[in-house]
Amino acid sequence: MSRISPVTGHYVTVDVDGLEYKVFYLENGTGQPLVCQHTAGAHNHQWRGLLEDEEVTANYRVIAYDLPRHGKSDPPENTEWWTEEYKLTADHYANFIIALCDALELENPIFMGSSFGGNIALQLAHRRPDRFDAVIPVEGADHSPGFYLDWWHHPHANAAQVCASGTWDLMAPQSPESDRWKTWFYYTQGSEAFKGDLHFYSVDHDLRGKLGEIDTDQCAVVLMTGEYDYLTTPEDGARTAGEIRNAEFIEMKEIGHFPMSENYPVFRAYLKQALEIVKDKKKSTASV
Repeated sequence: MSRISPVTGHYVTVDVDGLEYKVFYLENGTGQPLVCQHTAGAHNHQWRGLLEDEEVTANYRVIAYDLPRHGKSDPPENTEWWTEEYKLTADHYANFIIALCDALELENPIFMGSSFGGNIALQLAHRRPDRFDAVIPVEGADHSPGFYLDWWHHPHANAAQVCASGTWDLMAPQSPESDRWKTWFYYTQGSEAFKGDLHFYSVDHDLRGKLGEIDTDQCAVVLMTGEYDYLTTPEDGARTAGEIRNAEFIEMKEIGHFPMSENYPVFRAYLKQALEIVKDKKKSTASV
């Protein structure tokens, strides 16, 4: 039995909003593209369980990228990025993901993101329902205020430790200890980008009063939230889904804010349920 993972990594050049990015992504599988966004301040390692899932990758081309300034994706190539504070906006975030899908020539992709990735999934469904077959917002909601931290770079605060330790009580106690520590470890590596990510999460993202505009005939929406998530609670997810016509909501038991990395076997069962819902919805729409 080979001990070499089937997952491969590549760089792709993405041009968006006058900026050029060298974007790193991991992929495995064949079939409909399933594009995966990591959480704020993290990177695509969070999706390794999914990337190596033989059953899912038999039917889906799973693509997990590092957002620029995260993991192996650098800041923009053609600007003095270090002269400006990084503050991610909904406009640039959405434009980047669409440009990435265009650069990879993806047809009818499903987009799945977690936390601030779940929030951008909702933005994509609202802005470009024609570009995505479906979105699966994980730990996402219409509004997530209160987590843009002005003290993040205070000299008395160890941002790497604060960033990582803040994940601990967002995970379910049932999740395997080794996987919870891996999730903690991922967050020790991304503290520099975390504050800028939270600018989108808590300041610039706000779809209150706009969710009814999402065209679910073009882009199906299935929200998933872990019962141990106190940032985006199951109540937040259910409320958001309830304001989107024909959207579905799944509450994930015994899991928290980082389901794909803290306990992939539990998350996997819920993801398969979400993907089946997407299939059924697309069949129903096609038959009308």
